[in-house]
Amino acid sequence: MKLREAIEGKEYIIQKIDTDDEELNSFLFSLGCYSGETITVIAHRKDGCTVSIKDGRYSIDSQLAEAIIV
Repeated sequence: MKLREAIEGKEYIIQKIDTDDEELNSFLFSLGCYSGETITVIAHRKDGCTVSIKDGRYSIDSQLAEAIIV
């Protein structure tokens, strides 16, 4: 399932990042967003969602949320 479809407050494990953009992959990796890592959707918004990865909270847009498979 794509992160955009995830239930708020539930912890998921990232299965893969579905993008061919190496710069985006590097950015996500620097946030701790990579296969095998846990991620929690804090809130869904019209233009994206707020997620918790490790000890940080991040706001990601809907296009990026579509690329993260949990």
